[in-house]
This record gives sequence, C-alpha cells and structure tokens, in this order.
Amino acid sequence: MVTENTPAAGHVQPEIDVPGLTRVLDGDYTGIRDLVRSNLVAYASVLEEAEELGIDAYRERVREIVVEMAATGQTGMGFPEEYGGGGDVGASIAAFETLAFGDLSVLVKVGVQFGLFGGAILQLGTERHHRAYLPDLITGRLMGCFAMTETGHGSDVQSLGTVARYDPATQEFVLTTPGDEACKDYIGNAARHAELAVVFAQLEVAGKAEGVHAFVVRVRQDGEVVPGVRIEDDGRKMGLNGVDNGRIRFDGVRVDREALLNRFADVTAEGVYESPIENPGRRFFTMLGTLVQGRVSVAGAGVGAAKVALAVATKYAVRRRQFAAAPDTEEQLLLDYGLHQRRLLPLLARTYALHFAQDAVRTQLHEVFSGTGDDPQARRLLESRAAGTKALATWHATRVVQECREACGGAGYLSVNRFAALKADSDIFTTFEGDNHVLLQLVAKGLLTHYASEFEDLDQLGTVRHVAGLAVETVLEKTSAHKLLERVRDLLPGGDEWDREAGLLDPEYQLAMVRFREEHMLAGVARRLKRGMDAHEDPGAVFSRVQDHVIALARAHVERLVLEAFTDRVRALPDGGDKEALRLLCDLFALSAIEADRAWFMEHGRLTVQRSKAISREVNDLCRKVRPLALDLVDAWGIPDEMLRALDLVG
Repeated sequence: MVTENTPAAGHVQPEIDVPGLTRVLDGDYTGIRDLVRSNLVAYASVLEEAEELGIDAYRERVREIVVEMAATGQTGMGFPEEYGGGGDVGASIAAFETLAFGDLSVLVKVGVQFGLFGGAILQLGTERHHRAYLPDLITGRLMGCFAMTETGHGSDVQSLGTVARYDPATQEFVLTTPGDEACKDYIGNAARHAELAVVFAQLEVAGKAEGVHAFVVRVRQDGEVVPGVRIEDDGRKMGLNGVDNGRIRFDGVRVDREALLNRFADVTAEGVYESPIENPGRRFFTMLGTLVQGRVSVAGAGVGAAKVALAVATKYAVRRRQFAAAPDTEEQLLLDYGLHQRRLLPLLARTYALHFAQDAVRTQLHEVFSGTGDDPQARRLLESRAAGTKALATWHATRVVQECREACGGAGYLSVNRFAALKADSDIFTTFEGDNHVLLQLVAKGLLTHYASEFEDLDQLGTVRHVAGLAVETVLEKTSAHKLLERVRDLLPGGDEWDREAGLLDPEYQLAMVRFREEHMLAGVARRLKRGMDAHEDPGAVFSRVQDHVIALARAHVERLVLEAFTDRVRALPDGGDKEALRLLCDLFALSAIEADRAWFMEHGRLTVQRSKAISREVNDLCRKVRPLALDLVDAWGIPDEMLRALDLVG
C-alpha cells in the first residue's frame, strides 16, 4: 500500500552491514574504542550508583573508577611512551569520545585529570616537569586540577586576577589571590582529590607585569590542604555531581622557581624574564593554543551524548505503538509517523555529520601534536576548527537530548531512562572549554583576518581596526556578490525560477549553497565593520552592533566544514549499502540545514518559494527512506546495551 510515508517510486532500500559500518565509524581506533566499551560494561553499575549514593560516596566511586580505568591504559594514550603513556594523541581523543556513552561524571573526571591537568603539564612544561609528574599522574596515583577560571573571569583569561610575583632573594614565586573575584572557581578535582594544581596567574618580575603564565602548585599533602591554600566545595551542581568542583584561594603561597611551566617563557635565578616569543599577545595565544585538545575532546563528548539519546529514542520509536490508522488494524509504530521521523531523523543525520567533522578535527590535532603537520598556520586552522566544532556539537547535544526526551513521552522522564542524567550532565558542555558564543567569535576573527600570523594577538578592537583597513578590500573582492551568484546559478539546471526537485541531491549544489551563505555573510560583516570605522565610531560599539552577524557567519562557516567532511567521507567509501545509506543521511543533513535557514536563502535570492517547498518535500522523502535504516544506523555506533539502561524503552 502506498501511503504518505512511502518513499518515492523507484527507491531501493540499501542494506547496512552494521559491524562494517561500526568499523567505518571507529576508523583507525577500533582497538582503543573497544577497550573503552569493555570498561564501560565493567563499570556499568555507576549509572545506578549515581542516583543511589550520597554525593561524597559518588565522588569516591568515580575516583576509584577513573584510577582503575587508568590501569587498563585507556586514559594515558595521549602521553609519551617513555613516561608510561601510549604516544597517540588521536587515540586519546577517540577514547574520550567513546567514554561519553557512559556516566558523564566519570568522563569529566578523566578529562580534568588527564586532559586538563596532565595536558597542561605535558604541553606547557618541559622535561623537568614531565619527569617529575607524568608517570604518577598517568596512573592516577597523583591527582591534580586545572586552576584557570576565576569567580570574576572565565572566558577573559588575559584578565585573570591571581598574581605570581617572583622573589629573587629566595628564588620563589609568591602566589596571591587579591580578592574574592580572583578566587579560582568551579575547578574540577579541587574540592576533594587534587594534590597539585596547574595555576594560571599574572606573572610579575621586578615590578613588571609579564602576563598570564602557568605554575605547578601543591594544594594538598597526604590529603590535607597545605598552609596558605584555602579550598571550598562548590557543592551540588545541576549535574556532574561525581566531580568535586571547588574554589581555591592563595594567601602568599610560595613555590620554587622551577614550578613555572616554562616551555614558552622562564625566569632566571637572578630574576630576568626570558621568552623566545617577544610579542606578549602572541605568547599568550601560543600558550592557550597548546591546550586545544580540551575543546576537541568536549566536542566529541557532545556527539557521544547525542548518540546515546538518539539510540534510546530511536529504539523506543520502533517498539512503541500509538493510534490505529483504521478500525480493526494494529496501532502504528511511532517512527512510522511522518512527524516523528521529522523530529528524530534529521537529528540522526546531523549526528553522523558531526561525527565525521569530529574525525577531521581529531586528524588535524593528531598531525599538529605529533609533529607531522605542525606549523603556525596549521595550528591556527586547528584552533579555529576545534572552537567551531565544539560549539556546534555541544549545542546539538543539548537540542538532541531534549527532543529525544520529549519523543519518549512520560517514559522518557523516568531517571532510569538516562535522559535526566544526560540533560543535567551534558548541559554544561556548552560552557566549559569555552562559552560557545565566545568560541564562534574566535572563529569569525580568523575568517576576517585570514588567519594571518601578524593578527593572531589582536583583541576585539584590534580586529575591528584591521578589518576596517586593508583586509576588507580583500574580503570583498574574494566574496564578490556577482561571482557568488554566478557560482550557484551555474548549478541550477533550470535557472533561478525552477520549482522541481531535480538537482537537490547533487552534492555540488548542496556545497555551493552553504559556501555562498558563508562568503556572503563574511563580506557583509566586513562591510559593516568598515562602515562604522569610516564614520569614526567607537570600535567596541561597532563590534557590539554586528555581533549577531559575526555569530551567524561563524555558524555558517562551521556548518560548511561539517558538510564538506561528511561529503568527503561518503565519497571515499567503496560502493555498497553502507555508502548508499550514508549518502541518504548526507543529503538529509544538507537539505535540512538549508531548510532550517531558508528565510536567509530566500532573502538573498538563492531560493524561490517553489524551490523552498521542493526542499521540504525532499526532506520528507529522505526521512521516509532513512526510517527503515534507523535502527541499524544507531546500532552502528557500538553503544553497549548496558549504557542504554532503559529496558522499558529499548527492549
């Protein structure tokens, strides 16, 4: 029987090889991902313990699991082999992505210990720090924290208030918290378990401010807080209560001169400040750039959390029946309703798209940090791509968890079905490792300055002044509206006014549309900035006035990168059912993204009303084509059954 939920005539449903597709998704990291999966199963009880234990017992249980996982080699993959690590940065990210299928307090505790604390010592320190700390922190014998954020400053790291003054008489740094706003706050591992902290503070040498630097500071000895350090527990949070977040204050704490993590700068015994990077702004951004691994990790964790939510909701939708289409007939499955398909399947497609975009970022990170593709331009591109992918992936996770909870009705509201924990624990992903709106402004700055090294230390106002000058002509020339229109028009076989679906599934058409949007927005932001500066307006006011355009530009840029990554991956696959299935998903992602922003495309002459309606019809048809594949597509993620937990929902 042909119904409204029947795909267009002539469609042949592809057959998915689920284990084969899992291998495609796991990529080069099947071994480490399978190790993480086995560890998740071994410690599956923590999902129940998170609800049953008091906060202190839950924190201790999470710490125990992290240390025991470390003993399997799972958490140390990114550290050098000579210190007990695995020597594979890409594998460490893949492990973290897979760990997001489980309890997210365990995930974040791992991220704090090995990614932030350990990563800072590895990337900002030198051999003396590596020898002293890496062997024990890799095993979890030495627990630490990453003390950057302050009560009064989070995103604005350059304005941190904690001070570290060098005392040449004793060859020590003296760390001081000058006021309540300068307390280190929301610091994971600080409230209970950290013995050391990597502390970011304003360095002062011989009365001169040298900017923010990082120091290794002991905060506990044998479990007791050391003199001069005050630690408070941040208490219960919205989620992640297995992580002991705390507030730290320093009252003239003295640390040895060698406590300075000195990869990019040092202070001699006599009190002379030295750095191979003369420009303070460039030195600061170089330091922060080495910590990009955290953003890449959180992006992958966001995608992982979205996968869990979609797996539960999809499995529920192919079991749960509601309403009969006609008397004396069986009630319909939820996923056979067009609306339910519209709610879940574009999100499924976007999750696959972000998975492959994350693959691309992870590959870039591995090349840069392994030295095979490390140069200043590559680092700047990595930092931008990591920032943008983190923003889109974590916003996606928040949206997916909410939609999937609603799609499971009242059953989705029960704690046993994971949505409560997923909502509470993943919500902060949009904030830590960089507020998403701030990160997208970083992305836009890179676009406006063409990632030029001479502009990497520009602040917001410097960016405005630069764009108002020489670069704007280049931007406008590159993004000539006439050239863009011609580029897209060439791909429309019936001209601008055609109203048929022909050509919508052409990857080149899809890519041309998102490229047009990005380049048009880039030119628009440049023009707006230049107009304000030509009128001699305050640069801050000019930038504030165009921030909505800046964010839209950055989102358009990252969405284009995501589509390119997905398209490239599909093209690279051998012919067969898996490729055909992913092609359907890629089409669904591309067209649903264009549909979601069709007002913009229509305003700018890229869509007629007829064409817009044709896209919506095609999205509906793609949902019908993907529907029989949905269960296989979520199974291919390789989420252990124990992590889905929701037996009443998933069977």
